[in-house]
Amino acid sequence: MIRLVAGGLFLVAGVEILVLVLGARQWVLPVAGLTLVVFLLAVRLSFAAAQHRTSAEAGADDPAESLRRWRSRTESTIQWADATTGDWDRHLRPRLAREFVLATRQRDPVALQATGRIVFGDDLWGWVDPNNVTRGDDREPGPGYATLEEILRRMEDL
Repeated sequence: MIRLVAGGLFLVAGVEILVLVLGARQWVLPVAGLTLVVFLLAVRLSFAAAQHRTSAEAGADDPAESLRRWRSRTESTIQWADATTGDWDRHLRPRLAREFVLATRQRDPVALQATGRIVFGDDLWGWVDPNNVTRGDDREPGPGYATLEEILRRMEDL
């Protein structure tokens, strides 16, 4: 706001100086008034745009809209379960590993490995383990939705 007012003052003063330099003293007041009107219209439009943005952002905080966005993100995440192992490693494994670390509060990698094997078993832990990213052929089919469902069920039991 301060920049806007300062810019308007400099604009009006600059136009007055320009009119004086050009030697048209009788036009100083009308040109300054016209410049001031243009500045005030710009301020009004700026405030109207800010209020419009605020009301649009308030509508975005609607609980129903938040639920729709969450559901859409969840559905797209679930679709990665039936994709390739490369997609699983890029999209699901980091999320599952992060949630598991947060749930268990394990900072030590050895303890995390041990806890993961206890909670998930060796088969499922291979799909959650953040250090088990596939380096070779990542075009193989992923583990599928059933594996993701079992992993999530076991994480829920934590």
